[in-house]
Amino acid sequence: MLKTRIIPCVLLKNAQLVKSIGFKDFRTIGHLTPTMRIYNARNVDELIILDIDASKNGQVDFESLEDLAKECFMPLTIGGGIKTLENIQDILNLGADKIAINSKALEDPSFITKAANRFGSQCIVCSIDVKRKDGRFCVYSKEKLLDIDPLELALEYERQGAGEILLTSVDFEGKAQGYDLELLNLFKDKLKIPLIINGGLGKPSDASKALNMGADALAGAYIFHFSQYTPKDIKEELAREGFAVRSV
Repeated sequence: MLKTRIIPCVLLKNAQLVKSIGFKDFRTIGHLTPTMRIYNARNVDELIILDIDASKNGQVDFESLEDLAKECFMPLTIGGGIKTLENIQDILNLGADKIAINSKALEDPSFITKAANRFGSQCIVCSIDVKRKDGRFCVYSKEKLLDIDPLELALEYERQGAGEILLTSVDFEGKAQGYDLELLNLFKDKLKIPLIINGGLGKPSDASKALNMGADALAGAYIFHFSQYTPKDIKEELAREGFAVRSV
């Protein structure tokens, strides 16, 4: 049985790690080195860092990411500002294990195939942000709602060679009130590749609900910094519910 991964997913902004609420209202988590040491000590399974400054201005903060990678002792995914295969190579050279692609995949899905052919599908995470409008789910990109069905987009990314999908509910992100189970239900049993759900994790029981709804891995930020819960608490809850997890 594959083991469930618990994954902090945080943002890099102005050389600091931050979290947001609905992709707004940024709140500083801390500086890179101390935060990495906390993650290492708490035995998280993986880490996702999204460089939101790079997403806006196209300039990846390689200096900060290099410092981060040196301190990170778990599998690391880095995203933000990726436009070319050379960008991917540079980020992997820093020490990342995977890269996350969002805007470039939307603009040119064939880029996923090129990246997967060169670096391997296991290295390619495609990120999809979703927001509700008039009772339906739409892809959200660059502060705009797009008339794109997120499930159809995920299936296209899978066909193009993505190894995983990072699915974020903008409506639930940062609120710590549980994952968007309706969104998860839309995806349930539809993909052959792993689905990482992000946005809303607030307590251990939220994790088991998401797994029962079809998620393969669990990402979050608020719970790891602004609550009394630790990754160990989540893993213990999941183990009690019969899910396979890494050592607790």
